[in-house]
Amino acid sequence: MLDKYLHIIAFDIPYPPNYGGVIDVYYKLKALYSKGIKIILHCYEYPGRDRANELNKYCEEVFYYSRKLGLKSALSFKPYIVSSRRSKRLLENLLKDNYPILFEGLHSCYYIDHKKLRNRKKIYRESNIEHRYYYNLFRVDKNFFKKGYFLMASLKLRFYQRILKHANLMLVVSQEDTTYLQEHFPENQVSYLPSFHANNKIDINAGRGDYALYNGNIEVPENAHAVKYLIKEVFNETEFPLIVAGMNPPSYIQKLAALHPNVSLIANPDDNHMFDLIKNAQVNILVTFQATGLKLKLLNTLYRGRFCLVNDKMLNGTGLEPICEVGNNAEDLKRCLGEIFNKELKSDEIAKREEILYARYSNQKNAEKLIDLIFE
Repeated sequence: MLDKYLHIIAFDIPYPPNYGGVIDVYYKLKALYSKGIKIILHCYEYPGRDRANELNKYCEEVFYYSRKLGLKSALSFKPYIVSSRRSKRLLENLLKDNYPILFEGLHSCYYIDHKKLRNRKKIYRESNIEHRYYYNLFRVDKNFFKKGYFLMASLKLRFYQRILKHANLMLVVSQEDTTYLQEHFPENQVSYLPSFHANNKIDINAGRGDYALYNGNIEVPENAHAVKYLIKEVFNETEFPLIVAGMNPPSYIQKLAALHPNVSLIANPDDNHMFDLIKNAQVNILVTFQATGLKLKLLNTLYRGRFCLVNDKMLNGTGLEPICEVGNNAEDLKRCLGEIFNKELKSDEIAKREEILYARYSNQKNAEKLIDLIFE
């Protein structure tokens, strides 16, 4: 059998896998490598993330390209997240062979319509409907100048989305986003393929915990807004302990947490600490105010945590409704918390969770599906 080679263009260096988008990329690399796929990885470097020798374990070659930050990219008709990720050297490397090309996110699609790649198999990996995501950032951010940037970015992304007609195949992380792209690109092949993630088996502690946990990258305005909502509307005037853990909490979240004796804030825990917090909590509470993509922290909590309490927007076409508790306003969430803190997770509930997660979110099964779709 001939070796199967695949170019993957990543919007960032996918190691360490410590936030949503790069988690999908990194664990996809590992799963494809385990199936014998020869990967040529192209990474756009981002300030604060170093080149990673770890990636050489799973890739035949790894190329790094500098992002073109600054005014020229900002003034482009293309979205900034796209125009800043362009490199003639990337195009030259892609043209050295005729292998399929996987574009990770709209961020990496600068060359997807290039005439020299016209006859190549091009795969778009969706992680969000980006213009919706940026519009919601515009709605929740407090900074006037950032709000202006997010609104302009949303408009540019909505217009630029049409470039995806040049993809032979679209791989989409949620059923809801799959329906959206099928409606907007009826001539293209659009397939549902959930995100890859760090979990291979259910690993849930027996017994009860004594706190609720929210985890996420808190410097992202969407997540900071969720934390503010939970502290002020759900855990206010209650005795339920809440731990908020995540990357780079803004100062106003730090001050807000300090005002509430039942709220603790843990900034920038490492992976092991975070997984311990997830496993030892009585309930992981996750809410969002924009229904887009698949929230990978939801999978982590379901594989490792006891009870998982969410709102409908967090589920967003994931098929995970049967194994989550759901509350869509502050009163519902408070009522659910009262019930959850008075019970233990039963073995039949864990078995049901295992059945649903393994059927839909197995990295190995999804790697096989991905290989079949690309190489037919």
